[in-house]
Amino acid sequence: MFRLSIVTPEKVFYDGEVASLVVHGSEGYLGVLSNHAPLITALQPGRLEFRDKDNKVEVMAATNGFLEVSNNVATILCDAVERSSDIDIQRAQEAYDRAKSRLVSLSSKSDEETSIDRPRARAALERAQARLKVYKETH
Repeated sequence: MFRLSIVTPEKVFYDGEVASLVVHGSEGYLGVLSNHAPLITALQPGRLEFRDKDNKVEVMAATNGFLEVSNNVATILCDAVERSSDIDIQRAQEAYDRAKSRLVSLSSKSDEETSIDRPRARAALERAQARLKVYKETH
């Protein structure tokens, strides 16, 4: 077992003992178990999964952030995290459609012709895709 803390700007989302953790790191998905070597990595929008001390698996959609592992403590700092059971599929689909539409409209325009930030629109699309994927995998 090791301690996991998931922290967003609004609150401490989770803080407790877990047996395992799987996150979407910058180089792909990675797993963490007790006594893991120290590491710091960027997180990409995607599935966050852990098995708690009662052997219950929690699945969530997480946004960009960071993971630090040191001395049997894993700390996730991310913009937002949402349990799969709390994902509003209609809202997630609308966010995806909106972001996709923005990116399509931007593809034919130069940066000077638009006030929409391309990286921000891509990030919104990635977040919506992560939420939709996690929902579909768990329902």
